[in-house]
Amino acid sequence: MYTAHPDRYAEMPYRRTGRSGLKLPALSLGLWHNFGPDRPVETQRAILRRAFDLGVTHFDLANNYGPPPGSAESALGEALKADFAPYRDELVISTKAGYLMWPGPYGEWGSRKYLLSSLDQSLSRMGLEYVDIFYSHRPDPKTPLEETMGALHTAVQQGKALYVGVSNYSAEQTREAARILAELGTPLLIHQPRYSMLDRRPETGGLLDALDELQVGSIAYSPLEQGLLTGRYLNGIPQDSRAASDSPFLNSDAVTEELVGKLRALNEIAGSRGQSLAQLALAWVLRQGRVTSALVGASSPQQLEDSVAAIGNLDFGADELARIDKIVQG
Repeated sequence: MYTAHPDRYAEMPYRRTGRSGLKLPALSLGLWHNFGPDRPVETQRAILRRAFDLGVTHFDLANNYGPPPGSAESALGEALKADFAPYRDELVISTKAGYLMWPGPYGEWGSRKYLLSSLDQSLSRMGLEYVDIFYSHRPDPKTPLEETMGALHTAVQQGKALYVGVSNYSAEQTREAARILAELGTPLLIHQPRYSMLDRRPETGGLLDALDELQVGSIAYSPLEQGLLTGRYLNGIPQDSRAASDSPFLNSDAVTEELVGKLRALNEIAGSRGQSLAQLALAWVLRQGRVTSALVGASSPQQLEDSVAAIGNLDFGADELARIDKIVQG
C-alpha cells in the first residue's frame, strides 16, 4: 500500500489561480502520451506516486488522452483506486472535452450534448463523482459560445465539476467566455494555452493581458515545446525521438540547423544558471508569476524529478531575459 511522503508540501510553491480560492502547484503533471496500455502499469503508477511525493497535486487529463483515447483516464482511475483513495481531497484532477472521441455528429466540438456526455464518460473511466476542473478543450466555430459555456455551467450545477476552464481560446474568445460564465454565475477559473520560449502567441496575441484583466488563472501546456527545449536535440535528431517518428506534433522538418543553434545558445544560458535546458524553459514560463502552473509530462520518475528541480531557480535578471529574447527572436 502506497503511503505519501510526509514532507510532500515542503518545497513546491503553490500559486493562487486568478482570483479564486484554488491554488495550483507551480508544476502540474499532464497525463498525455505516457499513460496508456502501451506503457508499463508500474511505471505509470511510479510516476504518479513520485509526483505526489514532490508536491505535484494536480493531474491534468482530457477525454482523448492515451493512446487510445480514454486510456489515460482509465489508467488514472486504476491508480486512484490503488494508491490515492485516501488522498482524493488533496488532489486537483482536471479533464477536457472538445476533440474527436466517438463517431457521428455528437462526438466532438462544443455542443451541450457532447460536452456533458463526455464528462459522464470521463467520470466513469476515472471512477470519480466529480472533477475539480472541466475544460472546453477548443472553441467550436459552429456552436454558439453561450451553449458551450452553458454546458460548463451545468456541469458545476450538477456537482460533476467544481470549476471550469477553456483551452486554446483566443484573447477575444476568452473575454466573451468569461462574460457569459459570469452572467450564469459560474466564474471562468483558468485558461490552458500552449506557451513556451519558442511559442509566444499568448504574449503576442494579448491572451496573457486578457487573463490579467479578467483575473483568470493560466496553465501552460507544451512548455518544453514537444521536447525541443530539452537536451535531446542539441546535436540534431536522435533516432528514438518524437521528431524522428514524424509525429503529427513534431516532425523532422522543424528541427533545422538554425533551431539547433538557438537551442545550443539557450543551453549555455541554462548552464550558467546551474540548470538543464528543460529546467530553464520551465522557469522561463513561470517567471514573474503571470502563469499559474506549467504542465509537464514524464516517461519516468527521474524525468519528473528533473522537471520539478526547476522550481529551485525561477528568478531571472533583465540581462538574462534580454539574451533569451535575442536568441529566440533574432
